[in-house]
Amino acid sequence: MSFSDVLSKVNDFVWGPVMLVLLVGTGLFLTIRLKFLPWRNLGFALRSVFSKADRSKGESEGDITPFQSLMTALAATIGTGNIVGVATAMVLGGPGAIVWMWISALFGLSTKYAESVLAVKYREVNDAGEMAGGPMYAMKNGFKRKWIGTPLATLFAVFAVLASFGIGNMTQANSIAGALQNTFGVPKMITGAIITVLAITILLGGIKSIGRVCEKIVPFMAILYFVSGIVVIIINIKNLPSGAAEIFSMAFSVKAVAGGVGGSVVASMLQAMRWGVARGVFSNEAGLGSAPIAAAAAKTDHPSRQGYINMTGTFFDTLVVCSVTGLVIASSGVLGQVNEATGELLTGADLTIAAFRTALGSAGGWLVSIGIMLFAFSTILGWEYYGEKSLEFLVRSTKANKVYRLFFSLIAFVGATTTLQIVWDFSDTMNGLMAIPNLICLLVLSNVVAKECFEFQINEVKKDRF
Repeated sequence: MSFSDVLSKVNDFVWGPVMLVLLVGTGLFLTIRLKFLPWRNLGFALRSVFSKADRSKGESEGDITPFQSLMTALAATIGTGNIVGVATAMVLGGPGAIVWMWISALFGLSTKYAESVLAVKYREVNDAGEMAGGPMYAMKNGFKRKWIGTPLATLFAVFAVLASFGIGNMTQANSIAGALQNTFGVPKMITGAIITVLAITILLGGIKSIGRVCEKIVPFMAILYFVSGIVVIIINIKNLPSGAAEIFSMAFSVKAVAGGVGGSVVASMLQAMRWGVARGVFSNEAGLGSAPIAAAAAKTDHPSRQGYINMTGTFFDTLVVCSVTGLVIASSGVLGQVNEATGELLTGADLTIAAFRTALGSAGGWLVSIGIMLFAFSTILGWEYYGEKSLEFLVRSTKANKVYRLFFSLIAFVGATTTLQIVWDFSDTMNGLMAIPNLICLLVLSNVVAKECFEFQINEVKKDRF
């Protein structure tokens, strides 16, 4: 058996049913343990995102504003998975996969809240005077048994650094280069050079530079894609009722079914569940432990406040952006169509582009391509910060940060101009393996999260309501 085959099997397990049950199960446990407060306080969380209250003074400590922190986390999570991943899930798991994406996202709210609370509570100030936090610091500083916490923290950091170069960089650069070449005929070498220059310009400024860029680019790209998607849904509104009916019927159908908007797509409830949960988690990263690294940099007066703000990332990513992609495809009638050139089912970006084109013509293809480029580039920015902070934890110094930023930017050129499947698979596996130590951390420190949650509920949330 070749290394590629072994890697493929490991990857299938990492993103397989066992891991997905652990991810959703942890979210379910935390939701109950926190007395459903992440759900009950979603309105408070959304108001907090757009609050103009100045908490950058007094007891608040951090490097960037809470909004910039959320946008940095969203930059990394709102990516090609929202366009390509949703389409793939609907082909492999049927239209019903969308329902299971929603379900996993609901429990993911509690997971994202909990890991962000721990990231802020256990963060440290590094030798450059910046905040450093995330699951690795929660394990290092929160575990009473250091012989358990420290090795788990090290494993998480190693997995995060390795994942940052693949999932967070090379695959994203390759998606941008592919979109530009296929839609506008731009050579990949030119695209790679532009990405590298832009990345170096932004990343060398550190988290403050990343935060300033993300707070502008992320809302713009999300609103552009959302509005374009709503326009397509409205134009295809006559197909929406049957498309929605197919989504819910196939989500809970025990036997494999096909027809309607699904065309030749055949899928059972188990398939819908597997692919919906897998792509949902892959998209919003709840439970993987990446987003809390950005949460730790926020200026905030209480861990729970930033926990609620960062929790909305799962809401925006899956319940808003992914939903738009799913409803666009469901109402377009292209799900189940085949590629005339290859005879294979349309999937991934090709399926989403075909769906947009049913309403907007060639402009639909341009919009999806622009969306892929913006989503992918913002992911590069967000993941650089995750990788940098993880490397900083491993080497216990900030001296390597600028070298890492430069190397990370140059690797983007390689990703844009080269397709290395083994690199893709390996980094995908590392991305999934991050979840194991992170989930252990969430379960071990769940009482700490609950204490912070209930204290904040009494002192802050109830005041906000009255």
